[in-house]
Amino acid sequence: MKRTEIWFVNLDPTLGAEIRKTRPALVVSDDELGILPLRVVVPMTDWKPHYANTPWLVELVPDTDNRLSKASAADCFQVRSLSTTRFVRKLGEVDIDTVSALEIALARVLAIPIK
Repeated sequence: MKRTEIWFVNLDPTLGAEIRKTRPALVVSDDELGILPLRVVVPMTDWKPHYANTPWLVELVPDTDNRLSKASAADCFQVRSLSTTRFVRKLGEVDIDTVSALEIALARVLAIPIK
């Protein structure tokens, strides 16, 4: 489970408006950081056209590298740390342009100045 990989993860149980069920999530944590069996992920949901102006949602278009079955939105407002026992199977990986878009969206969510 490495940074830039997309995995199916089991997000249940959840509370309130948290994204739930087993779904794709993108690993965003540093591969060299931490000793606990945890990864920081950004879960995904179905892409909807009105998400285009939402700064914390990043569109992922299906391709041979990410292996998504449909257009998806990485929801950076739902970023969370998960036990590696929640990871079901690896799906694919994202490219450097997607990583850059995610870094910007995460910076906005976390109020980190964008360089």
